[in-house]
Amino acid sequence: MELIDFIPFKTEFQKACLGLTINTTHTSEKPVFEELKVRRYDKPVSDISAFIVNKIDHWIGWTLISEKTAVGGMSTIRAEISSFLLFGLKISVTFGLLEEKDINDRPITTVNAKAETRIESRGDLGESRRAIRMMLGAMDFEFKEEQIREEDYQYRSLDTLGAAAASQQMFNEVRLQHQPKPEGSPKSTTIEFKKKPAAQTIQLKHTTPSNVQPIPDSPPSLQTASVADMAADETKPSKPKIIIVTTKTNQ
Repeated sequence: MELIDFIPFKTEFQKACLGLTINTTHTSEKPVFEELKVRRYDKPVSDISAFIVNKIDHWIGWTLISEKTAVGGMSTIRAEISSFLLFGLKISVTFGLLEEKDINDRPITTVNAKAETRIESRGDLGESRRAIRMMLGAMDFEFKEEQIREEDYQYRSLDTLGAAAASQQMFNEVRLQHQPKPEGSPKSTTIEFKKKPAAQTIQLKHTTPSNVQPIPDSPPSLQTASVADMAADETKPSKPKIIIVTTKTNQ
């Protein structure tokens, strides 16, 4: 016997502790709280999925994200919930439904669920657990006569460790978000991208002398040639003039 067994309202105390330390919740075969136990119903998977989708469409704050059939025949329904207690933070909820046939060829639908709160802390005040409990409680009320107990399932199922156990393993692998990195793990390095200096482009402009006049009534090719010749003449350096001075002698 542990010390916690002497505490009054032990279940409520455990819920309060988990609400301050975890932000994810999932169903299992042997959960900490009975409300998170895997559900099984004597109904086809189409009836159960239609009930879940209908509740998501009518409940305030619930939004349907997707509904599809995954590998192995398991149907998944994803929804998003706006938490009023957490001032509108989102909770991602996933329901997994798997149908199998019993020894009498009657359908048995197994329902799993997991919820993750998008919060920057380790605790979500139990909002992820309450989201799952809300949907499972509604199914228990609607399919009260069709709910299958654990001992009945063990008797009716053809393979208790087959597909149902594989689907359960998918929901057991729910990890806490924002977990601190273990000690000794390499620190992340920042990658810096250096920009190359932009090459400066110098635009060369060709100027035509202003005093050059085109030759009238001449083809454009001759005008272009004459302009180019006159521009070349102007660019040539002028020759210096030499004056020779001589003295005149009388003979």
